[in-house]
Amino acid sequence: MRQRIIGVVGSSIGTPEQLRLAESVGRSIALRDAVLLCGGMTGVMAAAARGAQQAGGLTIGILPGANAHESPPNEFIQIPLFTGMREGRNYLIACASEGLIAIGGGYGTLSEIALGLRMGKPVVLLDSWQFQMHGEPIAVPTAANAEEAVAMLWEQLPE
Repeated sequence: MRQRIIGVVGSSIGTPEQLRLAESVGRSIALRDAVLLCGGMTGVMAAAARGAQQAGGLTIGILPGANAHESPPNEFIQIPLFTGMREGRNYLIACASEGLIAIGGGYGTLSEIALGLRMGKPVVLLDSWQFQMHGEPIAVPTAANAEEAVAMLWEQLPE
């Protein structure tokens, strides 16, 4: 049976709490025998990949540069995929993931959330963006902790 591919998106810096959450999310994804896919760089991406790798999981990084000189992957990425697409890689992350967990983040994370939602992918927010339209909240599942985020995403994944 094929392993699930789960995207973790977030800030390239991240607060200490967001990095702790990301590492726990990565670990939980690996313990569910899924592959962790991320942007392959620093911050939330490195913390999630570290958690997954330490739990025996496989990590894939979708990197913005055309080679390791342009965008060196973090040390926890086992399969670096260099795209040369800069921010366009966000589309690839959303496409390749079966579901996304967003932790913190800036405008790049916002684009990944929006692309995932637009594609009909399950998205769970963890200490991340909140949305409203015309003053009314838009319901995007929001988790209180790492374990809840992963459980909420798994509930939404197709069989």
